[in-house]
Amino acid sequence: MSVPLRTPSTPALAVWTDFGGVLTQPVDVTFAEFSARYGVPLHALKEAMRLVGEAHGTDSMGVIDIPLLDEDAWSKELEEELERTFGLVCDLSDFGDRWFAGRPGNRAWAAHLASFRERGAFVGLLSNLPPSWERHRALLADDSHFDDVVCSHRVGARKPEPEIFRLAARRAGVEPRACVLVDDMDKNIAGARAAGWQAVHFRDADQAAFEVGRLLDLALQPAVRALSA
Repeated sequence: MSVPLRTPSTPALAVWTDFGGVLTQPVDVTFAEFSARYGVPLHALKEAMRLVGEAHGTDSMGVIDIPLLDEDAWSKELEEELERTFGLVCDLSDFGDRWFAGRPGNRAWAAHLASFRERGAFVGLLSNLPPSWERHRALLADDSHFDDVVCSHRVGARKPEPEIFRLAARRAGVEPRACVLVDDMDKNIAGARAAGWQAVHFRDADQAAFEVGRLLDLALQPAVRALSA
C-alpha cells in the first residue's frame, strides 16, 4: 500500500531503506542465533543455501525473493542439501517464523526515517523479501512508516537488478540521482550506484543518519535559496 506524500511538490530526495539488516539487527547476527538455536552449523546452512540457489540459477535468497519456490519447497530443498552434502538431518520447516523469532527491530533507524519525512523527504522501503515473510516485516515496520513499499516478490525484480531501481525512482516521482539507497550489502550499494542513485552503506543507525542527513541538506539547498530570494 502506498501512503500519500506529505507535500504536494516533488520531494528533494527519496530515501529508500532496506529491511533485513537495516530495520532489523545485522543479518550475520541473525544467522548466528538461528544456527545456535536450531543446531544447524552456520557454514553448512550458508553453503546449503548457496547450493540451492545455484541449482535454480540464482544466489542464496533469489530462490524465494521473487519467488522461484515457495518457502516450504525451499526449506525442503535446504534439508535435502544439508543431508546430501553434510550428512546432517535437520528440520527447517516454518523457516521464516524461526528466522524472525525474537529478532528485534532497529528503533533508532526507524526514528531517523521519521525525521527525514518530517523534513520533507520521501521515505520508502526497498527490500528483497519473500511473500511469506511480509507478515514479519509488518510487525517491525508497517506501511504507515513509509511513503511507498517496493518488495521483490511484489514487483518481480530484486536488488541489485537495475529494474527494481528504475521502478522505485518512478514510484517516488524523482530522477534516479534524487534517490538514495540505505543498505547493508555491498552488491546492493553497487547496483544502486550503477543505476544512477546515491547510496549509503549502513553500518549503524547514527552513521547512516549522518550521511543521509548531509545528502538531504544538499538536496534542500535550492528550495531554501528560493524561499530566501
